[in-house]
Amino acid sequence: MTDSVPEFIKDSAKFGINLGLERMIELDRLLGQPQKDLKVVHVAGTNGKGSVVTFLSSCLAQAGYKVGVYTSPFLERFSERLRIIDGAEGLDRLVRDETEGEIKDDDLARLSQMVKDASDNMTSRGFEHPTEFELMTALGYLWFKENDTDIVVLETGLGGRLDSTNVFDDPLAAVITSIGFDHQDRLGETIEQITSEKAGIFKTGAPVFASDPSYMLIDEDSKEKIRKTLIEHADEKKVSDLVFVKPSSDTVSFTEDGHMQFSAFGEVYETRLQGEHQVLNATLALAVLKNVFKLPYEVLAEGIKKARWKGRAELLCAEPAVILDGGHNVQCAQSLIRTLKQMCGGRFKDLKFRVVMGVMADKNVEGMIRTFREEGLDPAEVYTVRVNNARSMAPDELLKIIRVVYNNSIMPAAYEDASEAVSEACRKTREDGIPLLVTGSLYLIGEVRKELCTITDNWR
Repeated sequence: MTDSVPEFIKDSAKFGINLGLERMIELDRLLGQPQKDLKVVHVAGTNGKGSVVTFLSSCLAQAGYKVGVYTSPFLERFSERLRIIDGAEGLDRLVRDETEGEIKDDDLARLSQMVKDASDNMTSRGFEHPTEFELMTALGYLWFKENDTDIVVLETGLGGRLDSTNVFDDPLAAVITSIGFDHQDRLGETIEQITSEKAGIFKTGAPVFASDPSYMLIDEDSKEKIRKTLIEHADEKKVSDLVFVKPSSDTVSFTEDGHMQFSAFGEVYETRLQGEHQVLNATLALAVLKNVFKLPYEVLAEGIKKARWKGRAELLCAEPAVILDGGHNVQCAQSLIRTLKQMCGGRFKDLKFRVVMGVMADKNVEGMIRTFREEGLDPAEVYTVRVNNARSMAPDELLKIIRVVYNNSIMPAAYEDASEAVSEACRKTREDGIPLLVTGSLYLIGEVRKELCTITDNWR
């Protein structure tokens, strides 16, 4: 594992997000087309990608596969973006140690030099400089190939059609999670345009598994447009099958120790991931695993139970309660509040929380705050913070939005230092027992999670 980032990779962040496949195709060519030796399950969508990737990779590892996992962004360590879970024993090690299987410093440095040489070759011939995401994606392909992975579970970065992960002609399956309005400046203003970008990962002859739009947290008109667009793209690409996946049952139970039980395909599963939206994510993964890989129930049940995905309705401490959630749009906000009402046997259903919040300025922040209020969140206190990211909304600006939405019924405090806000919020929660919710950007969760883990560990 590593917190350090090779200088060349770090410097390339200045090239920002630049959608398009020309650079990626040339970069892969110069590196010997490593992606052509990989067997891939490709996952796109607006919400739930990381959770679906986690369920898929956990079950595949439990079945004995050597699984490469590619996700973004990272929360706490740069090396989280690249992981190999080596069978059931590797999965057991991951359950005990969340750093298990992450790329090591020496591999990261060595492979970074390889992609740097290829990038220099490109720019010397007039190509645009590859983006940081493109370089890491190519590096990942090299690493997965070197380690003879059986399967790679690959999460798109942004969209799908022009995303740098979209360089596979024959994936084992394409997976589409819940779709909503996000990144409209790059993916399009309409839900049809956004859906079309996600469906850009469809490939001729490969099956597609998609969350049933009727279960997406979006208006009814948009649900029908999403379904119609996915069907049109599946027909155009001549995929082998298009399967819309929905939960098998609306019956969900939450245990006191923070686990959730649900039914899928006539069988009962248990997971640490919280919320009814995770039932849809898990069922989507199970549909792929049952149809493509033919895995038996015993393997699937154990894999779902061992799945870990931090920073999503994550209960760090039960008494007093400290919960982290990196929801970044309106749909995530709605899912979070509904989950809080149910988790831990419904003990938080009155939704009286102390809240620490930091967000990116380019998100629909007012929409998120309004969703919190409409769904019943009644904050005891709010601490707005600046996230350590150039796109962060200023805490004073976030404070103003909260005051407007809540009609000045709460008096939030603005902090430039997220660590200071977290420390103060924890001190008060320790004294009065009011549950603490840290939410907003995933970048905020990554910034403060280690500190919160240390604080709550000392409470036990």
